[in-house]
Amino acid sequence: MEATSTSKGGGELLWEPPAELVERARMTEYMRWLMAEWGLAFDGYGELWCWSVDDLEGFWGSIWDFFDVQADGDRSRVLASREMPGARWFPDTRLNYAEHVFADKDDAETAILHASELRELEELSWGELRMQVAAAAAGLRELGVERGDRVVAYLPNIPEAIVAFLASASIGATWSSCSPDFGPASVVDRFAQIEPKVLFAVDGYRYGGKDFDRRETLAQLQREIPSLERTVVLPYLDREPDLSPLRDAMRWDELLASGEGAELSFERVPFDHPLWVLYSSGTTGLPKAIVQGQGGILLEHLKKLHLHVDAHPGDRLFWFTTTGWMMWNFLVSGLLTRAAIVLYDGNPGHPDMGVLWDLAERAGVTMFGTSASYIAACMKEGVEPAAGRDLSRLKAVGSTGSPLSPEGFDWIYEHLGAETWLFSTSGGTDLCTAFVGGVALLPVYRGELQGRALGAAVEAWDEEGNPVIDQVGELVVTEPMPSMPVFFWGDPDGSRYRASYFEHYPGVWRHGDWIEITSRGTAIIYGRSDSTINRSGVRMGTSEIYRAVLGLDEVLDALVVDLPRPGTEGWMPLFVVLREGAPLDADLRGAIARRVRERCSPRHVPDEVFQIAEVPRTLSGKALEVPVKRILMGTPAEQAASRDSLANPAALDYFVALAGELAPGE
Repeated sequence: MEATSTSKGGGELLWEPPAELVERARMTEYMRWLMAEWGLAFDGYGELWCWSVDDLEGFWGSIWDFFDVQADGDRSRVLASREMPGARWFPDTRLNYAEHVFADKDDAETAILHASELRELEELSWGELRMQVAAAAAGLRELGVERGDRVVAYLPNIPEAIVAFLASASIGATWSSCSPDFGPASVVDRFAQIEPKVLFAVDGYRYGGKDFDRRETLAQLQREIPSLERTVVLPYLDREPDLSPLRDAMRWDELLASGEGAELSFERVPFDHPLWVLYSSGTTGLPKAIVQGQGGILLEHLKKLHLHVDAHPGDRLFWFTTTGWMMWNFLVSGLLTRAAIVLYDGNPGHPDMGVLWDLAERAGVTMFGTSASYIAACMKEGVEPAAGRDLSRLKAVGSTGSPLSPEGFDWIYEHLGAETWLFSTSGGTDLCTAFVGGVALLPVYRGELQGRALGAAVEAWDEEGNPVIDQVGELVVTEPMPSMPVFFWGDPDGSRYRASYFEHYPGVWRHGDWIEITSRGTAIIYGRSDSTINRSGVRMGTSEIYRAVLGLDEVLDALVVDLPRPGTEGWMPLFVVLREGAPLDADLRGAIARRVRERCSPRHVPDEVFQIAEVPRTLSGKALEVPVKRILMGTPAEQAASRDSLANPAALDYFVALAGELAPGE
């Protein structure tokens, strides 16, 4: 493999943790505990990380003890089998995720702050949360929900979704959710696989100032998911929605009333008992139904939210997400700490790009989590977060979803201050975590992720399967992690699971990203390896091409693909969304070519540039590079991508038309 040049951010030091942060960090507390209780001393984070992946049993056993995991059984057998797939963690224990959410919480303290386009900012105390979860759990039991049953939700990012999830988890039922902007076919593709008993849903929602009634969709879901026995509807868009078209439906307040006064109890289940089901993006074929266990998620999220996000009592953690993205599940696990979490439901650009920064001020957000695409949009719109706002409580910014450009790092430090801890992270739905990202004890370098997460044996491998440093390689995980999928639903022999991650390197998890591990231990993500463009042996992550062209003021968004053509290196068209009034003329085409030539490589200058209205994206914001490539190669659009899994399905029409204009082999 010929690597792209090292350290695209230039390795410029942007931030170092101040002494008071290092002293107070939960990671420091954990290292001191290891010394006091286990006699283990480490000279810095690098040594600690090496121990965490070399001694898996010791490390994950220490996480169990440090966070005082409450369970029945014997925790001494940490890893019964370390084979991947199939690793078995803490096989002799029984526990409950929701029990740890409520452990040692003061009923008077704030658990959740929430706002939406339909609701003003409000707070929910731990006492209120406890009562509502207890009532909802009792109500679910009255509906016949038992351990192992599936409970699904078609709900926005609001407290009721968290109440329903925690109620489900407390019983030992298995949860799954989609946001209400998912089309009905996309929801059926996901939920029907797991045969749920109860559906939670809203009557409708508001987004970008527009109202969307979902009652007809709910009726369709009831028809097409025959396992559903009851539907619980939360009046959200309308205070008194007409539910007569729905069968076996009840209102949210009826469910809570049926369990009013109940005491909250927790069903302890085996460590690998299914907690929830997440889904692959569903851009091609039926989405993979990814099952993760109660114990694996509990341990991983205790580690991540405390040690890597560095959550403390009094903190307020925000991440902009919907219930259809794993970051919602991750944010909910903020409740495993003594911090409060902050929710928002709505369009982050309505009425303008300042709406989330306004929320950060009003809610006193201390950690602001978002996506790289949101930061890029703020840059394009000239947003100034701190102008006219008091963001003095904001200490940290997290970014995920796609690689954050070096210019994005610059923007955060320019507009939020040199003292801000910026941590870019990368992971995936598949493990519901990030394996590289934030470490409060480490410096921040421009364009780089601070380090590999504890317990995550992440390496960059070349084509021969050798680990490489300061070179781009395949992101692999060489040792098991507790939050790896327990199984895929509907995959009884495990063949689909193995094919997804273990086909390329047997026994080693291949994630499908390009990564570079630098000699100082930081990481750089270069985008998906299945959409990487290889020209004359030079491999280039599409994110690098986007970084180059999006640096032009005229270009708002972009998509690039590489199509094979016999006897040639292939045809690489670039599709751009331009600012209103900007022409795609010779000057702009020349500027695009220069930036790609200078910032990426001469080999990756696009063969042609086309103007489009919008880039097709999934509901979680990922560009459809591979499906667009397949369409342009002649695959029918309905086979290349599920339109119901897209945020803007009409955006595919341009590529379908273009494919019709391209002669075979051109």
